[in-house]
Amino acid sequence: MVEKLTSQSVDYPRWYQEVVQRADLAENAPVRGAMIIKPYGYGLWEQMQSVLDRMFKETGHQNAYFPLLIPESFLKKEAEHVEGFSPELAVVTHAGGKRLEEPYVIRPTSETIIWDTFRNWIQSYRDLPLLINQWANVVRWEMRPRLFLRTTEFLWQEGHTAHASEEEAHEETIRMLGVYATFAEEYMAMPVIQGMKTDREKFAGAVKTYSIEAMMGDGKALQAGTSHDLGQNFARAFDVKYQTSEGKEEYVWATSWGVSTRLVGALVMAHGDDQGLVLPPRLAPIQTVIVPIYKGSEQRSTVIEACSVMEKALQAAGARTHLDDREQFRPGFKFNEWELKGVPVRIEVGPRDLERGEVVLAFRHSGDKKSLPIEAVATEVMNVLEEAQRGLFEKALAAREANTHSIDSFDEFKERIDGGGFFLCHWDGTTETEELIQQQTKATIRNLPLDAPDDPGRCMVTGNPSPHRVIISKAY
Repeated sequence: MVEKLTSQSVDYPRWYQEVVQRADLAENAPVRGAMIIKPYGYGLWEQMQSVLDRMFKETGHQNAYFPLLIPESFLKKEAEHVEGFSPELAVVTHAGGKRLEEPYVIRPTSETIIWDTFRNWIQSYRDLPLLINQWANVVRWEMRPRLFLRTTEFLWQEGHTAHASEEEAHEETIRMLGVYATFAEEYMAMPVIQGMKTDREKFAGAVKTYSIEAMMGDGKALQAGTSHDLGQNFARAFDVKYQTSEGKEEYVWATSWGVSTRLVGALVMAHGDDQGLVLPPRLAPIQTVIVPIYKGSEQRSTVIEACSVMEKALQAAGARTHLDDREQFRPGFKFNEWELKGVPVRIEVGPRDLERGEVVLAFRHSGDKKSLPIEAVATEVMNVLEEAQRGLFEKALAAREANTHSIDSFDEFKERIDGGGFFLCHWDGTTETEELIQQQTKATIRNLPLDAPDDPGRCMVTGNPSPHRVIISKAY
């Protein structure tokens, strides 16, 4: 008998931890705050990585790789950058049995080492734009770790680009934010809000930071990706100039942008239920699992043979399919296991089904089951996968809309914020008010939506003028 998961309504954080570990996504590592990503969890990351890598290359970016260790002096060249990251840095002081002349920082992000390199790669306007992406790991010493969401070491991609003008760099910043939003909505089936972060929340060293914000199943926000307009800050810090077509020397303009394995955690919380994961078909490592049902060796031979034929047909149709022919587990155990792992379609095949020329399909996103002629399975499965993808997005969007509220009173906001959700509120634009909101409620301004309508009003805290509403929520 498989032990039931803690219900989301009873203890959402505990439910999350149980799903991540029991669905074989990841487990805690011996180093506090680090995680071991298991094959099923890494398979999910590989699906994400594959899609994103294609999207980056379609927008003209090339992959490269830069060192893990960065001279400490590099970080100190951009004052705001080093100040922002100092509490999270892991520093190597000894190597080869000796104390190093200069400590090395294990990269928390790669702007500094990359811009030191770009100085050698860029001389002329003909070298621009320079569009580079890196798939890598980074280390940020995390005080409150949680698998996938906040870990000391995590996997990610970080884009770094150089441009000849401020306008071109800004266009790149918004373009890549749009790429992330498209990925989140069309592949993760997770609706997001694109917007600009406040100055208090922007990336250390950026002129402007933009984010995509998603609502999780408990109503909290999760920052699912960021894109930064770096202006000329890093170009000036590392003396990266180019010669214009008129022969003048100018500093280049920069961007950086990234998403990480935090997206795996987002996927768990965006769609999961009390039975476990619910994976969007476009990213599921296994889209269809076939479970044979039989008694005795004679039945097994017949059923497994039919399942193998079906597996090949589904794979030929384009479905990532797995035949679970393990003999040591009963069908009921397998049903529960694959439901926990969020596989979109389960196909049950027994001798009586085969006699009727049918099989049973079970759909994870809806919980429905239906019998189907064997010859129609491949076509039907492909249709169901697309239907499930759309259904998950529509369900998540409806949940977000139902839990998004316009609030004008700070007292009302304080009464309702613990119930979760996105709150559209007027804010006077000052850091002092932003800090007060967080101190009194533990909620933060998530972003200033790019599509926010003109809606002038009064700040819910100070009563001072406000041009439009911002999104405020408790967050991961």
